[in-house]
Amino acid sequence: MEVNPPKQEHLLALKVMRLTKPTLFTNIPVTCEEKDLPGDLFNQLMRDDPSTVNGAEILMLGEMLTLPQNFGNIFLGETFSSYISVHNDSNQVVKDILVKADLQTSSQRLNLSASNAAVAELKPDCCIDDVIHHEVKEIGTHILVCAVSYTTQAGEKMYFRKFFKFQVLKPLDVKTKFYNAETDEVFLEAQIQNITTSPMFMEKVSLEPSIMYNVTELNSVSQAGECVSTFGSRAYLQPMDTRQYLYCLKPKKEFAEKAGIIKGVTVIGKLDIVWKTNLGERGRLQTSQLQRMAPGYGDVRLSLEAIPDTVNLEEPFHITCKITNCSSERTMDLVLEMCNTSSIHWCGISGRQLGKLHPSSSLCLALTLLSSVQGLQSISGLRLTDTFLKRTYEYDDIAQVCVVSSAIQVES
Repeated sequence: MEVNPPKQEHLLALKVMRLTKPTLFTNIPVTCEEKDLPGDLFNQLMRDDPSTVNGAEILMLGEMLTLPQNFGNIFLGETFSSYISVHNDSNQVVKDILVKADLQTSSQRLNLSASNAAVAELKPDCCIDDVIHHEVKEIGTHILVCAVSYTTQAGEKMYFRKFFKFQVLKPLDVKTKFYNAETDEVFLEAQIQNITTSPMFMEKVSLEPSIMYNVTELNSVSQAGECVSTFGSRAYLQPMDTRQYLYCLKPKKEFAEKAGIIKGVTVIGKLDIVWKTNLGERGRLQTSQLQRMAPGYGDVRLSLEAIPDTVNLEEPFHITCKITNCSSERTMDLVLEMCNTSSIHWCGISGRQLGKLHPSSSLCLALTLLSSVQGLQSISGLRLTDTFLKRTYEYDDIAQVCVVSSAIQVES
């Protein structure tokens, strides 16, 4: 009968502990009204409890700190820190000790060890300590693989490994919406939701634009000469709360024409989000390049350069239009026609020649019109005809203007 030899025990012991900051102690307040049977007993017990806040005993949040009781949650963008200790539990000297720590993700394997050099010897009751740090950049399953190899006094080479599995969760839900303006400006609305179980302090939410754009943040207002955040002085985002951030991107002068007529997908930029949780743990996320579908303008684009907000009833007012030949190869010979609507009447000669417009070039037109109806009126009825191809381009609902009675003073 064959007997398997007993498994040899290792001389070294490996311990791994995640390094996290403590949390504020919370207690459940138990109280009652004075007319109840206990009277003031419960309130007095809470006042005597050293973990409660003096004067605010019924609050759950105390002044004392609690050491971490479990591994806790790890969120994308945070820094994972761990303490690794190898202790010599035997009564003999161990030589050539090599400790290696790798982090295995779904896509890669990373070496987190501070040093890959072996320790010459380790005496009894002595230990080798190491602290590893890693900024988590992937969600999903992560496995910390700790391997220890050493040599005994008898010259026998020993080796063992331990695996520590944990999940990396998503801390924020980011949604974006794009709004294209006639002036080539792009407005980006970023909706950021805290999907963790604890409040976040939003330290920074900024947009890093692509090379073609300049960005203006629209998340503050001017009060007494100072910029004040629209979210108030406390930039805390409670669990499951959502906050909207707004940005305006305007093409740089050297890219203005290209940005206005570019076809297909246009790269806008990327969001950079920095937050802090608990006792100041810092997290950071940077989105991939945000892309929007650029509006298609066809061969000819008409945009407004200047228009008044409010005009008087039955009094002429002026607008300035910009016409761009979006073709990169073909010259156009354009004719402008102005068609009246039930409320908007054009002043001037319809059917006039605008002349030749070369590829990727523009011209500006000053036009005059008046409105016979009060209220918010839509400017419509412009027609451009290319005499070379006998093709007509119609432009309706170009913009809107508020028409008021001439008895009302219009502010300039």
